[in-house]
Amino acid sequence: MSPAPASLTTYDPLTALAAGLASLALLAWLFWPRRGLLAVWKRFRRASARVLKEDALKHLCKVEISGGSVSLTSLAGALQSSQNTAAAVIAELQDAGLIEAREGALRLTAEGRRYGLGIIRAHRIWERHLAEQTGVAEADWHELAEREEHRLSADQTEALAASLGHPTHDPHGDPIPTPDGEFVPHGGQPLGTFPVGQRVRVVHIEDEPESLYEQIVAEGIYPGQVIELTGMTNHSVGFLADGRPRQLTPVVAANISADLLARDAAIGAPPGPALPTLPPGEEGVVQLISPLCRGAERRRLLDLGVLPGTRIRAEMRSPGGDPTAYRVRDSLIALRRDQARHVHLRPAGTTA
Repeated sequence: MSPAPASLTTYDPLTALAAGLASLALLAWLFWPRRGLLAVWKRFRRASARVLKEDALKHLCKVEISGGSVSLTSLAGALQSSQNTAAAVIAELQDAGLIEAREGALRLTAEGRRYGLGIIRAHRIWERHLAEQTGVAEADWHELAEREEHRLSADQTEALAASLGHPTHDPHGDPIPTPDGEFVPHGGQPLGTFPVGQRVRVVHIEDEPESLYEQIVAEGIYPGQVIELTGMTNHSVGFLADGRPRQLTPVVAANISADLLARDAAIGAPPGPALPTLPPGEEGVVQLISPLCRGAERRRLLDLGVLPGTRIRAEMRSPGGDPTAYRVRDSLIALRRDQARHVHLRPAGTTA
């Protein structure tokens, strides 16, 4: 018997059923309401468009607060987008009554300003949350808050603010807008604008661009710190901070804002030596925990009994030199050098 022609195949109902089910599964995966790939893609596009609009409003708010103005070109740069994309964002915001064009510049309407300040409020409250309630590294606060500011609802923002005690400033010294949209700028001047010999108090540290911010953090500068200007050249700004000489380039120093401090203003004593300098067998008294120690790390030290006025004795160091065992109130605790460096001492037997 000759073989059947190649064009004639046997119908297999199971194979046909499996193929049909696979096709239905594929269609469901693509078009299922709310959960299908197409629905997810549409939500992603809507979310991306909303983020662009909110970033534009936030940028306009910041520029208007500083007394500047925004053009199409500058907005495209701020959004890191093409001018065509920026123009589309502007058109949508104008249609929504959130911005208007006046004399060649973009301006916020009252509703646009309220919306933009709400995004800034969410960002700065989230940064405060990261600083006080988590162990997230300081270098990551801004980037994480950039994402979370678009996810927090107004109710979630207010609940978080309440859990933090309704803070008025973020960890960098930026004022947090109130729920009603009131906003008072920090009013500081760039560090390099003060005369040599002047004492100032840091009120704000700009966290962008990241490369400059990292240099400021590396020098241990923080809001509330008292600084005395010691030298100024075209290439450097010299100053004393916490009793130690520091030096920054003018570009970096411009990202530190400060207020004048009267010469007779009362300020605390500069921090004493850090705990890792305490030799084994000797003891000191905790003077303070550095303001640079925040969040979970600070809470751990406090929970271990490392409080101002507490006597602490270095008992022994590990063979590798880290960690070190310290005796605090009849308890033996181990601290790594990067934890202990935040604890400053005064000599045992002295008073604060």
